Amino acid sequence: MNPFSMGDGPIPRGGAADPVFAEPWEAQAFALVVALHDRGLFDWSEWAEALGAHTRRTGRAADYAAWLDTLEGLLAARDVTAPGLLAERRAAFARAAAATPHGAPILLANDPLWSGA
Repeated sequence: MNPFSMGDGPIPRGGAADPVFAEPWEAQAFALVVALHDRGLFDWSEWAEALGAHTRRTGRAADYAAWLDTLEGLLAARDVTAPGLLAERRAAFARAAAATPHGAPILLANDPLWSGA
């Protein structure tokens, strides 16, 4: 059984019935890690070791931002994507966020330099 499977149920809830995910992007990060595991990019022991190494190296907790950093490292290490491409995408997202009105969804299409690639 997949230890991270959400099945068809609602967003996981913590002990105090608070959502496990504070923001929608956290749920997306979680789902992306599970999907890439399910497609064979890594097994759970590899994921745990990579996440643990990241937290030891940075001294940060294993929050969802650490999950994203760890996932990006695994993608680059396995030549799934280049670190430069990830940096370009982060910059595009930052520009899109700056150009997006408060309260509206941030879309890469809002990046003034975005070409849709």
